[in-house]
Amino acid sequence: MNHRRVLSLSTLLLWSPLFAAVSAQTTTARPAAAPWYEKIRIRGYSQVRYNRLLETNRELTCEQCDRSLGDNGGFFIRRARIIFRGQVHPRVFIYLQPDFVSSAGTTGHVAQMRDWYADVGIDAKNEFRIRFGQSKVPFSYENLQSSQNRLPLDRADPTNSANSNERDLGAYFMWAPKKIRDRFASLVNDGYKGSGDYGVFAIGAYNGQTANRPEANNNQHVVARVTYPFAVKTQVIEPSIAADRGRYVVTSDQRSTGVKGRADWSYADQRVLGTISIAPKPFGLLAEYNVGRGPEYNTARDSIETQSLHGGFVTASYMVKRGSQLFLPFVRYQVYEGGKKHERDARSYSVNDVEAGVEWQPNPAFELVTEWYHGDRRFEDKLKPRNEQRGSTLRIQAQFNF
Repeated sequence: MNHRRVLSLSTLLLWSPLFAAVSAQTTTARPAAAPWYEKIRIRGYSQVRYNRLLETNRELTCEQCDRSLGDNGGFFIRRARIIFRGQVHPRVFIYLQPDFVSSAGTTGHVAQMRDWYADVGIDAKNEFRIRFGQSKVPFSYENLQSSQNRLPLDRADPTNSANSNERDLGAYFMWAPKKIRDRFASLVNDGYKGSGDYGVFAIGAYNGQTANRPEANNNQHVVARVTYPFAVKTQVIEPSIAADRGRYVVTSDQRSTGVKGRADWSYADQRVLGTISIAPKPFGLLAEYNVGRGPEYNTARDSIETQSLHGGFVTASYMVKRGSQLFLPFVRYQVYEGGKKHERDARSYSVNDVEAGVEWQPNPAFELVTEWYHGDRRFEDKLKPRNEQRGSTLRIQAQFNF
């Protein structure tokens, strides 16, 4: 017998168990990864409203709040959104949200992008991450709070006037430890009206002309926010502070013919904001106040000028559980003095509003809100240089969650 053949056969018999073990380990240690589309989750919600029960003044409107308020307003689909989200890679999270009932001039029910961004994790736990794309600007707690979760039907004027539709295109660095990220998630998932996870600390830059509008100058806005939700026994208390600055251009489609202003129509746009939030366990409170300056129509000079602004709101609520049903009565008071840069001629406002209502959730898929609203508003531009309206109405909204 050939000695080399015997040696080779002996060597093969000696090493074959090891080869088999390594082969088995390799096969079981690396299961096939699920394709990205199996990691996407889909959810959504829609809201149908009627705002004119017991209405006392059809001239009391709010362009920023709800375009079906006031004269010629009827049944209105306020939002119809589908959300696609998922951790498509251990360090990449995507979030896409179109709205199918946005307005385009006099046309309603036009699909429009609301959110379209990706969070890229810097570390393995994704405690440090960078967000790229169009998303909510990390400024106001109520702005960051989803309309699916918010108690009052519309966001408050003093803080929402910072960013129309709350969003813009930019990039943000965010940091939050995993424990606090879990707390942010539980405040939303457990029905406590949380703002979502925008980091304990966030800083970034964005175009500054508001969502779905192109940049109009070479000056991006810069925003920074610090927040921390403290657990005190069963309660969660979250103080926040934020600052935002840049230059806003009042573009030609936002100006009346003949209105005066700066040669380049570019205005300082700066704010600082303080917030305190108490989760409704069962008593809840959300209060915010901001001061700054921005473009505002001056009636006396028929001119858009940089002027000071200030205002805030406080919302109190109480959570009542009766079996599987949930009741959340609430009341909100807000004041605001300043301009709204995204409205015609940077419309000048003076707001003094009160709202009281109750949200009823008989099951997770359906919510009904009934809200009494009393408004005292001065809102003036070149077309209406003298315009102050007072009145009240009963508003109803049905919301469907899926």
